[in-house]
Amino acid sequence: MKTILITGASSGIGRETAKLFQSQGWNVIATMRNPAGETELNILENTFVTKLDVTDLASIDHAVNEGIAKFGRIDVLVNNAGYGAFGILESFSREQIVRQFNTNVIGLLDVTKTLLPHFRANKGGIIINISSTGGKMAFPLGTLYHGTKFAVEGISESLNYEAEQFGGKVKIVEPGAIATDFTGRSLDFSNDESIAEYQPIVDKVIETVGTMFAQASPASVVAGIIYQAATDGTDQLRYIAGDDAKAIIAQRQHLDDSTFIGGMKAQFKL
Repeated sequence: MKTILITGASSGIGRETAKLFQSQGWNVIATMRNPAGETELNILENTFVTKLDVTDLASIDHAVNEGIAKFGRIDVLVNNAGYGAFGILESFSREQIVRQFNTNVIGLLDVTKTLLPHFRANKGGIIINISSTGGKMAFPLGTLYHGTKFAVEGISESLNYEAEQFGGKVKIVEPGAIATDFTGRSLDFSNDESIAEYQPIVDKVIETVGTMFAQASPASVVAGIIYQAATDGTDQLRYIAGDDAKAIIAQRQHLDDSTFIGGMKAQFKL
């Protein structure tokens, strides 16, 4: 029986992924910052819920060691924990900027680095990094968030060369708009209303994004793509999750910068 470790399993994509893999007969290490409040995953068979905060090295080590002690080995890592910092750059404190990169980039690297020796010893292992449509193109007001997801894309593509040396693989999953709490608890929005120049773009982006998320796919769609990436046995690097993601990534690949950005401006009425 194979084992998967998932970060950010308390809600949304992480939770749905934990439930799907468990239903398919996997051992699941479902990690989250506050496991004491968990009431669903911890009653599932072959599911181990434990604390892991990607910004806390001690908690990463503890969760990985506990998971290996419980199930003997880990076969797949899903780096899912993250959140989105959106808003005008001038309004963010340096602490907010550092927190966004610590969670979405440094935390992903720390969890991965902790598991690499285990995968190397086992001569295999799959690392699945949750990127975003926002790792391939950028919306207005996403300077910090897109910066982290573009980083995840580059980290993953390059790290795959290293993982191949011991029989491992790195895979990237790129969801579009997903019906999770991303626009609630997982969103950090920043604005400074005293800076008049930015208020028109802030108003237009808030209005347009609300419409976009009205058509969001359920988190289970992404869980299904993660399951495919973990089990299809191929060397495929990128997996797109959601029809909206497929459409916008295809546009970005086929249009030059000025045409694509012009389309974005039209969509946001900028």
